[in-house]
Amino acid sequence: MLNQTAPAPLAAPVSWSRVPGTRPDTGPDAAGRGRGRLHVLDGLRLVAALMVVGYHYLAFGEGWPAPVERLFPGTYSVASYGYLGVEFFFLISGFVICMSGWGRPVKDFFVSRVARLYPAYWFAVVATSVTVAVIPGGREHLPWNDIVTNLTMLQEPLGAEPVDAVYWTLFAELRFYLLFTVLAWWGLTYRRVLLFCCAWGAASALVAPAAPGPLRLLLMPEYSWFFIAGMAFYLMYRFRPNLMLFGVVGVCYCASLAPSIDKFKGLTFLGDRPAWPVLVVLAAFFGVMALVATGRLSCIRWRWLPVAGALTYPLYLLHEVIGWEFFARFGARVSPWVLLTAVLLGMLVLSYLVHRLVERPLGRSLRRHLLRR
Repeated sequence: MLNQTAPAPLAAPVSWSRVPGTRPDTGPDAAGRGRGRLHVLDGLRLVAALMVVGYHYLAFGEGWPAPVERLFPGTYSVASYGYLGVEFFFLISGFVICMSGWGRPVKDFFVSRVARLYPAYWFAVVATSVTVAVIPGGREHLPWNDIVTNLTMLQEPLGAEPVDAVYWTLFAELRFYLLFTVLAWWGLTYRRVLLFCCAWGAASALVAPAAPGPLRLLLMPEYSWFFIAGMAFYLMYRFRPNLMLFGVVGVCYCASLAPSIDKFKGLTFLGDRPAWPVLVVLAAFFGVMALVATGRLSCIRWRWLPVAGALTYPLYLLHEVIGWEFFARFGARVSPWVLLTAVLLGMLVLSYLVHRLVERPLGRSLRRHLLRR
């Protein structure tokens, strides 16, 4: 769902004397600070994706022949909080998009996002639609006009049914990219990004109580706090931490709790579950990102992490409806744990193949042609 692209050199150097609480990097790692791949983010993205997969398979549990709390009693309670992996994605996205867009022309940033998001997404829309049509799992095949509309990734504002419900997060990402593109057009500097974070946070607080409308849709007051915090964490990583940035992150964490708890309470199918783990899980997300931002986890460079990160986006796109169809088709005849393991491994293999055979070659071709235009 997210990727990491090493940013080009700064378009305009930041004046350190005018940035309070920061100083030039003078240590042995100074040349690479703010640049290069952070392997730990690949692992964190996979963790977020597996949390969402666990939630859909073991807590939401559509397609199983019996209630999931009976089929998986030992994991149901934990998996019921896995939907928070989406919030983790948004937090990481704020960091990664700020990193990948820094010092790049707006056109390059736009093209990189299109080439990154759409190839695997187009495949997922087609593969999911074909699976629903071919496997008698009980789901109704969407009208073809809705499927075609889904290819735009704009099915939510256009009023079309989604091929897969998880695609709602992609529209949230697109809104973040739109806001960030305006900032990138203005020019990315420490002061401007910090000002943008504060302005977006203030606007989110103002529109939060308002009725649904275009401005509220754009500002996303339920999720903006995670994107803003991710950007603040990147400023820490690039320019060193300071009290102002920790203050922004702290405000974002506190402000995110109310909509996050409201969202949890809306998941009535989970039954009477305590809300306090939501606070703990979100605190863990912010804590891990603080370790990333302060360089504590930069030493993690396991070679398999980029491969794990590459699986994340296709896995997220493909797992839900296709997995549910297999559960509905074979759940009555195969042991639940055997079927769950087989489907999960199959999704991981399929995700790797999509990355190698679809995402990479088509993404390169799309990027080349768009830049040529």
